Amino acid sequence: MSTATLDQPTVKVESDPIPLSRLVKVELRKLVDTRAGLWLLVAIGVISIVATVVVILVADGGQMTHDTFVNAIGTPLSVLLPVVAILSVTSEWSQRTGLVTFTLEPRRGRTVVAKLLAVLLTGLVTIVIAIGLAAVATLIGSAIKGTDPIWNLGWDGAGSWVLVQLLGLLCAFGFATVLRSSAAAIVVFYAYTFVVTGLLSALAFYQDWFADLWPWVDLNRAQQPLITATMDGQDWVHLATSSGIWIVLPMAVGVWTLLRSEVK
Repeated sequence: MSTATLDQPTVKVESDPIPLSRLVKVELRKLVDTRAGLWLLVAIGVISIVATVVVILVADGGQMTHDTFVNAIGTPLSVLLPVVAILSVTSEWSQRTGLVTFTLEPRRGRTVVAKLLAVLLTGLVTIVIAIGLAAVATLIGSAIKGTDPIWNLGWDGAGSWVLVQLLGLLCAFGFATVLRSSAAAIVVFYAYTFVVTGLLSALAFYQDWFADLWPWVDLNRAQQPLITATMDGQDWVHLATSSGIWIVLPMAVGVWTLLRSEVK
């Protein structure tokens, strides 16, 4: 007795790739879905309001300028906003959601791009709100002090301030892709911002040979002309070189290892 074998047709199932826009929306939602991310954004808003109130209370009428309030808000913003960038990357490992994320979208590079775009969009929206809050504070402070509001920020100053904040986000994002641990990335970012930069500043002060090299290797030092809106051609080269060291290189290494590491 023989059995007939029937050739079954091969069914090929194809699915459309997940649009990048949808991945960005998912990553934006992740930033506020977690308790840490939500309260961090709330803390940024509260501290920014407190900073504007302090300036109104202690500054005199001549200091009720748009630039003054932007700088007052920018200090807590530059300290806390990079943590949002770090958590966007490290949460996949700290909360063990990476296996689900990279199963739904196996092409990890697209997920990393979506995270980066979500961080930059969040940063831009937060920065625009901060500039608007500073404008409102300028009007209120001038009215309380009985002086005319002074709009001295200008487009160049606003653009420089936005770029400084975004560079901080990119730097934190790069450290996060390398370390993929919230605590480690936060410690390393703050250590570079406050400790390493201070040590390099002291070295440049006491060693003349390092003074000229300093802006080439320290991103924070290279940003000083950008903060004061006095950038020239050489300053832009300093900024590009130091950004390559502290942003591009860590991000390249981090993405390379992320694409090849085992997700558990």
